[in-house]
Amino acid sequence: MQNRTEKPPLELWGGIECTVNRVGDRYFDQLERSGHAHRIEDLTLVAQLGIKTLRYPVLWERVAPNGLDKADWTWADERLGRLRALGIRPIVTLVHHGSGPQSTSLLERSFVDGLAAFAGAVAERYPWIEDYTPVNEPLTTARFSALYGHWYPHARDIHSCITALVYQCSATVNAMRAIRRVNSSARLIQTEDIGKTYSTPLLSYQSGFQNEFRWLSLDLLTGRFQGTHPLWSWMNHIGINHAWLKDLLPEPCPPDVIGLNYYVTSERFLDERLDRYPEHSYGGNGIHSYADVEAVRVFNHPISGFGGIIRETWDRFGTPLAITEVHLGDSVDERIRWLLEAWSDAWRARANGVDVRAVTVWSLLGTFDWNSLVTLDAGQYEPGVFDVSDGSPRATGMEVIVQQLSDGIIPIHPALDQTGWWHRPERICYSLSEEINENSPP
Repeated sequence: MQNRTEKPPLELWGGIECTVNRVGDRYFDQLERSGHAHRIEDLTLVAQLGIKTLRYPVLWERVAPNGLDKADWTWADERLGRLRALGIRPIVTLVHHGSGPQSTSLLERSFVDGLAAFAGAVAERYPWIEDYTPVNEPLTTARFSALYGHWYPHARDIHSCITALVYQCSATVNAMRAIRRVNSSARLIQTEDIGKTYSTPLLSYQSGFQNEFRWLSLDLLTGRFQGTHPLWSWMNHIGINHAWLKDLLPEPCPPDVIGLNYYVTSERFLDERLDRYPEHSYGGNGIHSYADVEAVRVFNHPISGFGGIIRETWDRFGTPLAITEVHLGDSVDERIRWLLEAWSDAWRARANGVDVRAVTVWSLLGTFDWNSLVTLDAGQYEPGVFDVSDGSPRATGMEVIVQQLSDGIIPIHPALDQTGWWHRPERICYSLSEEINENSPP
């Protein structure tokens, strides 16, 4: 019998990129692009990897685009039934970078009520499912949809961004409430892209703000957003009424597991010396103009990495954690290095008392057009454990590593004779000739 104070073993989870985002009146569907929408046999390949837990979509936009009364459950019935038969536990995602059917948007209260109704219907139909992510990466989705204008509803202001974030968090709370009316033991696995921002001394106020802002979705869900919160006054300043927040989020819905999505480009560096950087990196905040570049391309010492982000999240929330997306668009050797670095950092964190539950091999079937933030249908493809560029999954060499990790075997592979490019000197594109502020990594 497991001691109550003993942490569960570290698991290897899997995930299939399932974004359905809207640009104008068009939906970009990763399941259609990868072909998984039409290949149930892919799930057998997942099982053969030894993966027992899979982040998997039952997406509102796909199942009920014209309302619950016209929902088509055929695809979800077949896929979830197959996962159950294979002994794979799904973590069901209901919205993945989406904005709901065409009848709603992230800036409308109907998004909250509509997703809650859909979540309840999913739970009624599949009462055996225990783990849910109602909304994947709500803060990231709010930024891309309502601050930068990349995705529908294409707003470009901070008030709209926070509105979209709050509606997604409220939708998450209400979705879990509807699910738990059916299955009281259902768990919330809340994912978010957790990066970090560094800067020159002049811009320390901006990097400090962004390093607080990155937690906002989780702070809202956990009830940490109160009068003493560093962004409380700022929220009022931009016109977000605290009474409105209280009405939409009257009580916390803390995640059972916080899912950390972290990429090699998740850490950023801000520099007002624009002449050192390409024009596409230029931005600003109305006070200063600055370049926003990948921190890994600037510093002569390592970025925080998985280990640093795990520790910061644990220190802030003290909630069980999982790394819920490990993906790198690079050669198979670099992808292996990135995955094993995540795995090693997770084990190291556990040894230091952090309750890390899992590492997720994300994008088992690869991803499409993330180089354009999925604003184009250009066919730019990044393989995962399998390569589906020819229309059917083909093993890339990563599958051996995944099988070994699933079996509890420490992998041995020629790729591990060298460190990842993010540790090698050639990663540097922009050299700093002087010290930067305390926001630089240790």
